[in-house]
Amino acid sequence: METTFFLNRSVDLCNESTNVSGITTVITSYVLCIFFGCSSVLIMCGNLLVIISIIYFKQLHTPTNYLILSLAVADLLVGVVVLPFSTILAVSSCWHLEGLLCKVRGCFDVFLCSSSIFNLCLISVDRYYAVCQPLRYRTKITVRVIVIMILVSWTISALSGIGLTIRGLNEEQSNKCVLFQHTSSAALGTFFTFYLPSIVLFTIYLKIFMVSQRQVRSIQNTTCQNTKSEATISKMERKATKTLAIVMGVFLICWNPFFLCITFYPLSNYTIPVSVIETFKWLGWSNSMLNPFVYGFFYTWFRTSFKMIISGKIFQGDFTNSKLY
Repeated sequence: METTFFLNRSVDLCNESTNVSGITTVITSYVLCIFFGCSSVLIMCGNLLVIISIIYFKQLHTPTNYLILSLAVADLLVGVVVLPFSTILAVSSCWHLEGLLCKVRGCFDVFLCSSSIFNLCLISVDRYYAVCQPLRYRTKITVRVIVIMILVSWTISALSGIGLTIRGLNEEQSNKCVLFQHTSSAALGTFFTFYLPSIVLFTIYLKIFMVSQRQVRSIQNTTCQNTKSEATISKMERKATKTLAIVMGVFLICWNPFFLCITFYPLSNYTIPVSVIETFKWLGWSNSMLNPFVYGFFYTWFRTSFKMIISGKIFQGDFTNSKLY
């Protein structure tokens, strides 16, 4: 899930690397490859569990889970497309990728980060209707509407990735495929693909929180049996909202340091160390690995489906209609 609004890596990095002993360089490269390789595998495996669960089990065929599926696909692509090339760049700062592959990696980085946050925005809209307007939820948030929303968000993300990548290449030509670049389009892109959606997310979830608090007080004052049934449904919706708010929070915690560094880098007269920004970039990518753990920890139905998939139980019969919760 991730935007490559980048920072120029100094050519001095290449010169510095030549002063390091060959053995140290080899050991460091192997350690980094193993660490980043394991991260990529965990991202792929975790998000595959989410994707298979939602596709296989009919009980999980809900509008909210389709949005989670879309987010998991974006996270999966980070582990499949972005991390492998980024690992090569991390262990060999002087390695020159072919121009086309370099552009593809950069484009997918921007594309998938934008897609992740747009999917989170869609999830927040879904939660808003589920909690704040429950009577209109089933008529407003249908599967058809969700599919259209997902297609629009992925299309906008793809256009953003292609547009920002091409504009960045036109603004600054380089013979190297660098992990971080800093162009004049970065600030504008950061605002529209990260800061503005983050403000929207925060605003919507704040509204949801306020409505949820009013519902809690209302439920505590009711004794009618029908109202109790409605209260149970409302409680489930609030729990789902809380879990997805945690997913949003984890996303912002992982990505805020990188985007703040990119924002304040020119203001600090380019004094922020490259290694610090690179570390924050990898912290951002690690978000793609954390989401499946959040689902498994907070959602009973995901824990159950994960166990059935990992144990191979789904290959022993037809469990598509199994009751997960």
